[in-house]
Amino acid sequence: MSSNLPNHQPRILLLSAYDAGSHKRWREQLVASQPDFHWEVLALPPRFFRWRIRGNALTWLQEPALQASYDLLIVTSMVDLASLKGFHPHLSRTPTILYMHENQFAYPDSGRQHSSAEPKIVNLYSAVAADQVLFNSAWNRDSFLVGAYRFLEKMPDGLPDGLIHSIREKSHVVPVPIEDRLFLERGSAFNRQCPHLLWNHRWEYDKAPDRLLLMLDALVDAGQDFRLSVVGEQFRSQPETFGQIHERHRERVVNWGYLNSRADYDDLLSEADVVISTALHDFQGLSMLEAMASGCMALAPDRLAYPEYVPAAQRYAGHTDDPAAEAEAAAGLLSRLLHQPPEPCAPQAWRLSKLQKKYYKVISATLGPLTVS
Repeated sequence: MSSNLPNHQPRILLLSAYDAGSHKRWREQLVASQPDFHWEVLALPPRFFRWRIRGNALTWLQEPALQASYDLLIVTSMVDLASLKGFHPHLSRTPTILYMHENQFAYPDSGRQHSSAEPKIVNLYSAVAADQVLFNSAWNRDSFLVGAYRFLEKMPDGLPDGLIHSIREKSHVVPVPIEDRLFLERGSAFNRQCPHLLWNHRWEYDKAPDRLLLMLDALVDAGQDFRLSVVGEQFRSQPETFGQIHERHRERVVNWGYLNSRADYDDLLSEADVVISTALHDFQGLSMLEAMASGCMALAPDRLAYPEYVPAAQRYAGHTDDPAAEAEAAAGLLSRLLHQPPEPCAPQAWRLSKLQKKYYKVISATLGPLTVS
């Protein structure tokens, strides 16, 4: 895809090597919010992860768009930037921004995957090859730098001095923005007696649905009534816990499964009372941010990126090695919050209208003298 903007505008090639939901949303939003630049976009479908992250530069080897010249490259964390620049020497000196939606050093191990250092190497080499490295949260940045440092510590020899420091110096936090239209005033009062609980995450092990089940059971044991919506992207294989949640709490279920209509999902965000995370892995937490923008009270563990935007009073004690203790902490905190609900806390700093200016400044600074006025 490309725009028909005048030739004098800086030409940017945007590459997304694993165009999953949040990656696709980010790139489409970026292009739409930055009309001062001429965009060319290449994206690969989000399947065959290990081949995609290691083979994307080879997949694009004969891509006509990569034969052209550009003023700037913007690539996602799945792109093998070092190989791509090696395969296309005319792009080797083109200024480049690497956008880190996630990092392979901080992914939890499911125990079902074949262990490989290749994805970590791709992330590390891309960060070395980029001129600027953007992260969607401070936790993503810090876990990458710490993880990369520990990874390199295990290598026997031949490491350059100050490598992690040099990456840190060119790293910045620029989150994926939340659409302004989602920032709403609550149309109905907070239901303290029978709150509508929303769990809106990918249906995978790293979002810890087992901890959600334990928390819901703890609420029932405490005599707390609630309604429940469990929604999010589903896959061919998913944890059996979801079946147990539905079986045990079916009478409380309002919404279950993936909502095909974005309008229906937006309505749910504005109707729910509490948005819950039980995640063991979340590099930014778009689903939490969107729900908070729409007026939901957040309930999240005190870990990952959540301390960056969830108020301390709404974060329960994390016990990564003790799911039962964590569930009790979450249920206990929710009971206290229902007794005395906090003031709404919309994540205003994550608004698109604010962050699009920050993106423009980063792009302009990387372009240098080619920046449009």
